[in-house]
Amino acid sequence: MMTLIYRLLVVLVTLLVVLELFSQKDLKSQATAALVLIPFVLRALMIA
Repeated sequence: MMTLIYRLLVVLVTLLVVLELFSQKDLKSQATAALVLIPFVLRALMIA
């Protein structure tokens, strides 16, 4: 049960980061959001 809640929270944060990634106009901010996104995707998929 805790794993399901954890995955849902990670997916929610991942979606918020993706929305922030596409809402930014500055290339540096987009690159930062993309780098932050990588660990969240890996955690959502339970790879790392």
